[in-house]
Amino acid sequence: MKRRLLQTLFFALLVRPLVLVALGLHVRGRERLPRRGPAVIVANHNSHLDTLILMSLYPLRELARVRPVAAADYFLRRRWLAWAALTLIGIVPVRRGAARGEDPLAGAAAALERGDILILYPEGTRGEPERLARFKGGVARLAERFPQVPFHPVYIHGAGKALPKGEALLVPFFCDVLVDEVPLRWSGSRRGFLEALEARMRVLADSGGFPPWE
Repeated sequence: MKRRLLQTLFFALLVRPLVLVALGLHVRGRERLPRRGPAVIVANHNSHLDTLILMSLYPLRELARVRPVAAADYFLRRRWLAWAALTLIGIVPVRRGAARGEDPLAGAAAALERGDILILYPEGTRGEPERLARFKGGVARLAERFPQVPFHPVYIHGAGKALPKGEALLVPFFCDVLVDEVPLRWSGSRRGFLEALEARMRVLADSGGFPPWE
């Protein structure tokens, strides 16, 4: 209960004013976002703002069930950062480079089994603004494990310029969120699933008609 209250206050008093007022946000297809879990939101990743933007699209009362998947080695390396990531954001920590015999998807699988909505970045880490990197195989393995769970492609534009990787100073910059029309489900092939997901993301990016990044 305490964690839920702290998370609600954090988003109501800080995150939402930051995202909706300081930055400005245009969302196309917001009604297509999953309202109930288990479900996975699959998005490109250029900034720490990506998670805050996506979570801001949900009512405050639903935030506890929206769980971003994040690298444990980054977010749990300092006590204050670990507290913020686990308490205020509610991340599902995943170890990169898991030891032999260890299931790196255990936390994500448990969240889906509880009926949560995951936010997953298949590029694995923040990349260059508006440039899609190749997707890693974890998202396909998760889809294989949960073949009935819908995977919703979402493309974010602008966050990489408002708060790029390696920068701590926020630059007010209007951001766009594009939600795909139809969720993707397990196709029976990891390679086929990844290729379909990457293709969907490229189509979303092109559909925005955004000018070349400078």
